[in-house]
Amino acid sequence: MGTGAVELGGVPRTVPPAERGETTVADRVVAKIASQAAREALGALPPDAEPPHASVVVRHGSARVRVHVELDYPGDIGGRCARVRKRIVDRVRDLAGMSVPEVVVQVERLHLAAHPDTVGGRTP
Repeated sequence: MGTGAVELGGVPRTVPPAERGETTVADRVVAKIASQAAREALGALPPDAEPPHASVVVRHGSARVRVHVELDYPGDIGGRCARVRKRIVDRVRDLAGMSVPEVVVQVERLHLAAHPDTVGGRTP
């Protein structure tokens, strides 16, 4: 009877979806999903970079996300942030069943990429 059916006085009765209860996903769980999604979208990080971390506000079945990231530089910062946004929207929707109308990607720090032309943190 995993389809919402209950037995009442020996007679099976189907319980309407609205009467079955509600599943609530905590903000901190959605934040963990968003942080992991950002890690997946960014791929390899600079060796001394902190992993992405997110904060989330959930209201009425939707999540507003703010994720903090560190990126290597030079690089396509806008493109990487767009990939982070898309991955977060997709993963939160798929895993938590929530819409994500807003994802703010905050770049906390840029790490100079190890490049053979770089000398002492500067390009010649």
